[in-house]
Amino acid sequence: MIELRTPAEIEQMRAAGRFVAETLATLREDTRVGTNLLDIDRRAHDLIRRAGATSCYIDYAPSFGNGPFGKVICTSINDAVLHGLPHDYNLRDGDLVTLDFAVAIDGWVSDSAVSFVVGTARDEDLRLIDTTERALAAAIEQVTVGKRIGDISAAIAEVAHGEGYTINTDFGGHGVGREMHGDPHIPNNGRAGRGFPLREGLVFAIEPWFLASTDKLRTDADGWTLRSADGSRGAHSEHTVAVTADGPIILTDRSFLGVN
Repeated sequence: MIELRTPAEIEQMRAAGRFVAETLATLREDTRVGTNLLDIDRRAHDLIRRAGATSCYIDYAPSFGNGPFGKVICTSINDAVLHGLPHDYNLRDGDLVTLDFAVAIDGWVSDSAVSFVVGTARDEDLRLIDTTERALAAAIEQVTVGKRIGDISAAIAEVAHGEGYTINTDFGGHGVGREMHGDPHIPNNGRAGRGFPLREGLVFAIEPWFLASTDKLRTDADGWTLRSADGSRGAHSEHTVAVTADGPIILTDRSFLGVN
């Protein structure tokens, strides 16, 4: 069921969005060559506890996973792009890292993801990351009352296809509110002018993610981590966005922290 939020409820959602933004910025700053993925999870867990927030991941057990997830953040490395389960791994020079983080504060959820490289970056990885970020920005530009979900999806696809990337539509954006995943589903490819109309009060996560040379996924032995079928690298950018009469509000915006 698609739910609409009042302006007062959207204001209440800002606290979770700001915390998610601040936490991702902190974790990105602290993550470098040699950092262990379990330490990232422990740091995120500590920040959640101090803020009085609730993890959306630790008890998460959807049909497609081997749940409950048991950790509070997704850490996807190199050819892993979604749902990366933190494990005992020390980051190496040149690793492409995606951190995906969602919490609830006072019952309201926000969800966001960022990709970056630790140490020496390869040009092709930077291009992949940049493409997800530009696709996200293009999608957010479509978040206007009267537009449709297909306009968001088409904007994402135009950026991806312009760089030669193919698109998997099994996983994409989703409604956000009292729960992490709700309606509407927002695929990363679609036709402009089609789909559910954007109405004031809709709140959803938009999350373009692309793989360097395939659109096929395989599931890791942990039952959670999704990797490219051909071993090529992946990147993922995500924000929680509210539709208002005055345009989009990016609830997980990190720009006030001086980071993208």
